[in-house]
Amino acid sequence: MIVVAGEALIDLVPQESAGAPGRGDAGLPALAPRLGGGPYNTAVALGRLGSPVAFCSRISADAFGDALVDGLRTAGVDVSYVQRGAEPTTLAVASIGADGSAGYSFYVEGTADRLFTAPERLPDGVRAVSFGTCSLVLEPGASAYEKLMRGEAARGVFTALDPNIRAGLIPDADAYRARFKSWLPSVSLLKLSEEDASWLGGTPREWLASGPGAVVITRGGKGLTVFTRDGGEWSVPGEPVDVVDTIGAGDTVNAALLHGLRARDALSAEALSGLGADSWGEVLRFAARAAAVTVSRAGAEPPYAAELG
Repeated sequence: MIVVAGEALIDLVPQESAGAPGRGDAGLPALAPRLGGGPYNTAVALGRLGSPVAFCSRISADAFGDALVDGLRTAGVDVSYVQRGAEPTTLAVASIGADGSAGYSFYVEGTADRLFTAPERLPDGVRAVSFGTCSLVLEPGASAYEKLMRGEAARGVFTALDPNIRAGLIPDADAYRARFKSWLPSVSLLKLSEEDASWLGGTPREWLASGPGAVVITRGGKGLTVFTRDGGEWSVPGEPVDVVDTIGAGDTVNAALLHGLRARDALSAEALSGLGADSWGEVLRFAARAAAVTVSRAGAEPPYAAELG
């Protein structure tokens, strides 16, 4: 089983981004609630692709929280590691650019996912754990997720990290960059967007030297590149598609990478190091196809396995 650990939230998405009419008072766009959060989207995408997956988080007991849990169950995600709390659900208000790119403002004070407490350990059957996004920024939950990451890595579990930088939530950029570097010895697979890599100020080779077995860089419509510890570097182009918005695209890539590696029995440091150009090409092309489906529709709506052939 793959466990995805991190926040679940509600994206408030402009309705007009999906072609629907939507102007409210004072000409402001009408907003439609969508289930979201980077880790949440990754878990749903894994479930839709057919990988056995569980979600590890704290979710509100409010109506939004109930909808989030229902969404996980509908996607086939195990929710036995989900904690529930009376605190409200985090909200992310999305703004969509002319090219479909998404920006966000967050409402996070006193929300449920910030109060996550780490289990002592995950069950022995867990093959991989995925982390990322707001959950590794907002305390006190960030320290709890970090504890879980370090603990699982120490006992040999494959760990995946997608920082998915939300700069507006990071009060001290230098402190976050230092903390990011401290995670790398506990990371098996690091995935970053070009923008995240630029913000963090490092290079794939520098990060590989600190621990990960592979680093995948996403370049939007231009495709993906993987760098491996043994000096390998392989790229695939993006899939041509009419972009509605980019919400959930990177999360879909996370899921597709983990799904592809699981299918090749490569969720271990040793197996990851044995993948060559052909295998990585197949995994990256699958991730590019999956992301193309997601960006072709409004909000984070990752594909089902049947949509990818």
